[in-house]
Amino acid sequence: MNNNWILAQANPNLPDGIEAQGIDQQQTLVITKADDPNLATEKGSKTSPLMSLLPMILIFVLIYFMMFRGPKKQQKEHKKMVQKLSKNDRIRTIGGIMGTVVDIKDDEIVLKVDESNNTKIRITKNAIGKNLSQEK
Repeated sequence: MNNNWILAQANPNLPDGIEAQGIDQQQTLVITKADDPNLATEKGSKTSPLMSLLPMILIFVLIYFMMFRGPKKQQKEHKKMVQKLSKNDRIRTIGGIMGTVVDIKDDEIVLKVDESNNTKIRITKNAIGKNLSQEK
């Protein structure tokens, strides 16, 4: 809150605690409240541009950790889980298909889905959602 008042003409009957500071070129009297402790600190102190940008920098750092750091960690965990897969492991795909690993190639995994008909499907390593054999 600014405690400066500009009056159109000089008033000799000023209330207590208010001092006249002078008359400028337009013949207006500028007065301030003399007993206001915040007035002296407002005039003398200046904040650095870095301090005014600090909240914005903190927000960007928080967004970085939420948007980029978390998914990278999950990708690393998924990659470790896929590398540990071996034959006869039970897995669930991200589409909800459950099966047993029959063969592992470079980017493909062959799953046996149905024991009675010997039904097999090929999926990519990225389609694996969970290794059910490791959870037991």
